[in-house]
Parts: sequence; structure tokens; C-alpha cells
Amino acid sequence: MSNQTYDFNTVTCSFIGLGLIGGSIAKALRRSYPDIRLIAYDPDQLSLKLALDENVLTQSETSLSPALFDCDFLFLCAPVSSNDALLTDIKNKLNARTILTDVGSVKQTTHRAIEKAGLSHVFIGGHPMAGSEKTGYANANPLLLENAYYILTPTADVAADKVTQFQELIRATGALPLVLDYEKHDYVTAAVSHVPHIISACLVNLVKKSDDTDGLMKMIAAGGFKDITRISSSSPVMWQSVCLTNTENIRKLLSDYIHDLQVVEKELADKSAQELYDLFDCAKEYRDGFAAGGHGPIKKAYDIYVDIPDIPGSLAQTATILALHGLSIKNIGIMHSREFQEGALRIEFYDEATEKTAIDVLKKSHYTIYEK
Repeated sequence: MSNQTYDFNTVTCSFIGLGLIGGSIAKALRRSYPDIRLIAYDPDQLSLKLALDENVLTQSETSLSPALFDCDFLFLCAPVSSNDALLTDIKNKLNARTILTDVGSVKQTTHRAIEKAGLSHVFIGGHPMAGSEKTGYANANPLLLENAYYILTPTADVAADKVTQFQELIRATGALPLVLDYEKHDYVTAAVSHVPHIISACLVNLVKKSDDTDGLMKMIAAGGFKDITRISSSSPVMWQSVCLTNTENIRKLLSDYIHDLQVVEKELADKSAQELYDLFDCAKEYRDGFAAGGHGPIKKAYDIYVDIPDIPGSLAQTATILALHGLSIKNIGIMHSREFQEGALRIEFYDEATEKTAIDVLKKSHYTIYEK
């Protein structure tokens, strides 16, 4: 961590696009620096109004007005292709002191567009490795980036002190800045984010095509299936854009994955017991070595499972106990299947501290808790 300390209460950050990621960054910055100036433009006027009503934004703009470009940091939070198309217009309006950044999950096309536009000396690419199956500013959360890696891909031409300053700004959101070469970034994220989203979508569509007219598969899909396909609820527009911009990396890794599936198919046909065991054992050993926190594009869910009696009012009583202790619930629902957990009620929280407190509170009220 840098020894330099910056007072970000005196800076201005502008956002072109104020959806889930842009909104979460803005909320996190407002939380850390109450006097920071935050300005945004978004085609969705309702999002801007909500951000103003919540005192997140200092001001909003209905167009790409000069006020947006008189800033210290300009965040491009639209889809990658939309950001790239704006660069020529941005170059003619950008203040000389401004650092330009983005939040796209693909960097090669943006870096090439930045170089073509002559903006290399002010650009620090950014990719917060955090997200949600929900979209839009209404689902933005100041804690979304907490303990998540925020990958930075500065150009070779941007000043080192500017990179240091931007790293400190990112730390103020609760994220962990990590500097990478932009080409390496795209290969790594293809493996840990882009290909998994394609696999998840294919699994969901496989079940959809295989289901009967009564929708039995959809009805009984439970713990395991829902966990590994949760990301399929993400924005189709965003993932279409990702596939069309990081195509070669995705194709390479997807080809490797298809080959692995074909190997498994043969092992199944041959009933190769040891090879099948090794498949699951190797995956378990590697997966168990992952950090327990929320690092990465598929965020850790802070959820617990609770046994409750099957009588009217049980769910409301549980929620009331948590509310009386000031604990905010992100999501709550009855589990109709107990495939991977004993409890009948799933409760999700916004952060680990709330989850731990909720466990203590419910145990003291004689609930049986099952942690994932």
C-alpha cells in the first residue's frame, strides 16, 4: 500500500453510465468521502433521480455536457462497445487534469481504441471483479466491491503518480487494486468469468430443452443447480458484448473445455472408475484452495440455512428477530428441496459481519443453523 495520502473530499468524479457497477462505485465513494463531488449522465433518468434523492450524486446531467468533463476522474460505465465509440468525442472535451478509466471486463479492444484516439497518456483501464445477477442502479450497493479485486490496466504512457493516486481512490471503495497487463487480464478473465457464464447459460438452456411439459426439472432444480447457474440471470446485453470483444480468448478456453468434456464422456462410456474419481478429487483439491472471501467475478454469497417449523408465521417470526437486532436481509426464501442443505429457509445477507451476527442471534433463539 502507498504511503501517500490523498484527500478525495476535494476531487470530482464523473460517470458516464450509472448502472450496477457505476452506481456501486459512486455509493462506495460517497460513503468514504462525504464531500466528494459526484456527477453522472445516464439515459435512464429514473436512475439519476434516485441517485440524487439518495444524496449519492452531487449533480446529474441529461446529456454529455461540459460539466461531466471538468473532473479529476472520469469513469466510463457503459457497455464496452459504447465506451469505445465515445472516445473521439471525449478527447475533444476532456480536462487536462482528468484521468480516464472504464469498468469493462474486456480490455484489448478498449486499449486499442484509446491508443487510436490519442488518449494513452490519461487512461487507466479498470475492471472491478464484482457483480450481481441483478442489474441497474436500483441494485447498486456500496459494499459490492468490498474485498473484491479491482484490476487496473494502465497504459505505459500514463504517469506513475496518477496510477498511485487512482489505486488509493479504488481502495476507498473497499476493493483491492491489482495491476495487470491488459492482454493477460483478458485471458485470465476469459477463464474465470467469461467461459463460466457461457457454461452456465448452456446448462440452463439444456435443462429448459430437456424438461417435460409440466416443468418438473424447473420445479425441483435446487441447491447445486441454482448455485452454479445463478450468474445466468446477468444482463444478456453485457454478455453478448463480452463474447464479441474477447472472442479469441473465449474460443481457445472453450475449446479446451469441450475437449475435457469429451474425455469425461469416454470415461463414462468405458466406466473408468479411477479416472472419474480423479476428475472430482482433483477439482475438489483445487477448489478447496480458493480464498474464502468474496474475491472474483462470482461473488461469495453470505447466506445461511435455517430449520423452521412448517406452520403459518414462521418466516415472519424469523425475519422479525433479525430486524429487532438491526440486521438487514438481502434475500430470504423457503427452500422447497433439501438437496444440499438441511435447512428449509435460506437467508442471504449483504456482508460477512451481518451473517456472523445473525448466526449468533438465531442460535440464541434456539434455531438450528446450517452454514454453507
